[in-house]
Amino acid sequence: MPETTTAVSTEKVNAFQKLFDPIVAEFSSESGWLQLALIVVCGLTAWLTHLRWRRLVHNRLGNTEKKGFRRATIRSTEKAIFPITMLLLVYLGKSVMDFYQYQVTLVDKIAIPLLLSFAIIRVVVFSLRRAFAPSPLIKAWENIISISIWILVALYLLGWLQEIINTLDKMAIPVGKGQFSLWAAIKLILTIVVFVIAAGWISRFIERSAKKSPNLNASMRVGLVKFSKFILYTVAIMLAIGSTGVDLTSLTVFGGALGVGLGFGLQRIASNFISGFILLFDRSIRPGDVITIGTRFGWVQELHARYVVVRDRDGVETLIPNENLITSEVTNWSYSDRKVRIKLPVQVSYKDDPLLAMDLLVKACDGIERVLENPGPQARLLSFGDNGIEIELRLWIRDPERGVGGIKSIVNVNIWKLFQEHKITIPFPQRDVNIVKGSLD
Repeated sequence: MPETTTAVSTEKVNAFQKLFDPIVAEFSSESGWLQLALIVVCGLTAWLTHLRWRRLVHNRLGNTEKKGFRRATIRSTEKAIFPITMLLLVYLGKSVMDFYQYQVTLVDKIAIPLLLSFAIIRVVVFSLRRAFAPSPLIKAWENIISISIWILVALYLLGWLQEIINTLDKMAIPVGKGQFSLWAAIKLILTIVVFVIAAGWISRFIERSAKKSPNLNASMRVGLVKFSKFILYTVAIMLAIGSTGVDLTSLTVFGGALGVGLGFGLQRIASNFISGFILLFDRSIRPGDVITIGTRFGWVQELHARYVVVRDRDGVETLIPNENLITSEVTNWSYSDRKVRIKLPVQVSYKDDPLLAMDLLVKACDGIERVLENPGPQARLLSFGDNGIEIELRLWIRDPERGVGGIKSIVNVNIWKLFQEHKITIPFPQRDVNIVKGSLD
């Protein structure tokens, strides 16, 4: 048994040694070192050119990504400027070496195909990345995917890819009646990535079409986009698993155990996810609605699969889980009508004319843009209190998302000025203390 293991190891070492023999042979002559020097010099020059070009692009377009074919084209040149510049310089150096009759096997068969493939890969992956919303994570994955694909192309051009695939395919674990190799896992992941990217392109197309449709309101657009993404990504993963030839029956026991574990551990996430679809389809809460949940007041910015973004008057955005909006009491200030009534209680002294005070309250709303004229402001005499006559001003606004504190402050200031001008007194609590003679003895 040890002799067999040693023989297999020696065979693998010899196989990999044969892979490196052509490259080692290139550096046994003067032309091989000249080609290496040419590649290094061209690489440094191309990198400096890349840095200069990237600075120009950022000065022109800024660091933020925006939509538009022209901007996308300029951004793609930023991704491809390094390999294209290096490719042109290597071509120029190759022509000089051909003129002096040097061997250019390393440049012609490895460097040039690698640079050409790297340029194409960077542009294609950048274009595919635009199927998703811009984020630092997506940018990081763009570089990882580009380099990974380029490494595969490099291994193929060097003739090493098949040997590596065979080695990965032998590294397998028994699953049910079959085996699941490391190469099968890598192939499954790559296939899922391709299908998910395709689903992202389709979902972005549906999202753009929904935004342009005049027949869909905001809630219906969000619901359509979220539902289409869920269906597309689910179908993409199922198609990817089926296309790789993975025997799903061999994973039945593992999938059942994983499903039970996820069911207990992720039930709150699943609840929020399902609650998100309920909110989208019953349209009880829509983007732009003004809501109050608990002590939080604000307007709905975005609806997501797991949470709702609510922005308050201080500019603070709160992420409220969808489940809370389903199970808790929510006040929607703009559910069926955006008009909201505001009440301002005021007291006047018994020595003053309450009818004049009521007229002044209504007059305090004159000239205020946010106060509606229909229905207009009204004043009501509510009761005769202990300290004065209780009057209430009632006015309507149509923009509750701008808050009610500001409009209350403006109206109260006007009330104070008018009361001062017309000698109307706002009473304060007073108590008469009568001392009975002899009670202190």
